[in-house]
Amino acid sequence: MTSKILRNLSPAHLTEAAIKRGEGQLTSSGALHVTTGKYTGRSPNDKFVVDSPGVRNIIDWTNNKPYSVDKFNQLHNRMLAYMQNRELFVFNGFAGADPGYRIHVEFINEYAWQNLFVQQLFICPSPETATNSPDYKVICLPGFKADPAIDATNSEAFIILNFEQKLVLIGGTQYAGEMKKSIFTVMNYILPEKNILSMHCSANVGKAGDTALFFGLSGTGKTTLSADPYRRLIGDDEHGWSDAGIFNIEGGCYAKCIGLKHETEPQIWEAIRFGAVLENVVVDVATRIPDFADSSITENTRVAYPVEYIPNALIPGVAGHPKTIVFLTADAFGVLPPIAKLNNEQAMYHFLSGYTSKLAGTERGITEPQATFSACFGAPFLPLSPLRYAELLGDKLKRYGTQVFLINTGWSGGPYGIGSRMKLSYTRAMVTAAIEGQLDQVPYQLDPVFNVYVPSSCPGVPEAILAPRNTWADKSAYDQKALELARLFVKNFSSFKQNMPDAISSAGPRC
Repeated sequence: MTSKILRNLSPAHLTEAAIKRGEGQLTSSGALHVTTGKYTGRSPNDKFVVDSPGVRNIIDWTNNKPYSVDKFNQLHNRMLAYMQNRELFVFNGFAGADPGYRIHVEFINEYAWQNLFVQQLFICPSPETATNSPDYKVICLPGFKADPAIDATNSEAFIILNFEQKLVLIGGTQYAGEMKKSIFTVMNYILPEKNILSMHCSANVGKAGDTALFFGLSGTGKTTLSADPYRRLIGDDEHGWSDAGIFNIEGGCYAKCIGLKHETEPQIWEAIRFGAVLENVVVDVATRIPDFADSSITENTRVAYPVEYIPNALIPGVAGHPKTIVFLTADAFGVLPPIAKLNNEQAMYHFLSGYTSKLAGTERGITEPQATFSACFGAPFLPLSPLRYAELLGDKLKRYGTQVFLINTGWSGGPYGIGSRMKLSYTRAMVTAAIEGQLDQVPYQLDPVFNVYVPSSCPGVPEAILAPRNTWADKSAYDQKALELARLFVKNFSSFKQNMPDAISSAGPRC
């Protein structure tokens, strides 16, 4: 028997428990500050899916590492033994703001601060639903370390999803984002079977009910750009698109903090208050003031807070079909146009490509931007074939007439190390122009290499930067880099080409 199970405690009680247990400290703004040890980002090499008979022919094993049923059961039993005579914190919450498509998840934590984290990141139930039987359980025990020789893991850390037992086991890592992304993976397994597109994107809605989605990998600007004081925030990272419209999968936000300033991101800045959890931010010992410019612990500094901490958040996070979709990419080559309009075939191509540059700190071992392709802008979280999600996207684009834009939040005037990062003010202006229809009547030119439609002008953005080649001092160096990236696109898409109509396969870059 465990000595004590503390269930569904309030944020105040969990904060007090975390401080009393030495797990963290309060900052000057009232947020709880914690550090996560050597794991300061996701550890994708330590994530597995149980290869049970019921899912063997469903899971995309080219993108997921199999784990045996027997090893899972053995590991589960050892974790249950580890839990004996320990104080445990339990939270019962929901994933899915639409009651018709939500799941009830029970989180079992040995750290109070991690239980506070999931309470802020997921949807809190009403008292009468909190005691219902959960659909899925997550057991997260950072102090329990795997033995690769015994457990067939790759390290002491492990994240293992068992879809048949509806159970997730996490150990050996204190990084709380593993819990969040595990449930996103679960929803990516469940929702497509109901013809719902599960999406790694943020979302907001204007006064006229015009919903906008922002796709992109971590660090490309989803959270920052969706937190717009003139629009209502639906959610910052994960959504479903059903026949009824958009719904947030989570109940909170998990924003990057590196370089955070009040003048550029006031909504996120002001959300860092009591109840929020700051991960791996350097904090002054004497004043308890966070230093968001200091990356000495990691570039992947984070804050978790409930979505209602954003003043104009939409509660519950449910809205209509999107009018506009924005694909965000942080191009470290510095050659993609800052903004381009995509037709449906181009949108399908870039959705499956999911190009960006992984930014420092979002995964272990990433210390500077690296060009990468992540199908559907979220390959690590896709248990099914990317083609299934692309099929759902294509169907919805045609059905609802959604416009799609590709926006580069990366480098201009040269590659990483030579050029400069696109100004946030320019990116915001491009997003506003796309969402508000300011680019509908503007002339477009087809980029000869990347095969996308580039506007000749955009309100609030200097025309000179819209054509990236013009921003490079060495035009031949641009041509070489552009061709290099185009070839990477073509090489990556070759794995999808045999299953794609010619109109989609030919919608990508030319080399």
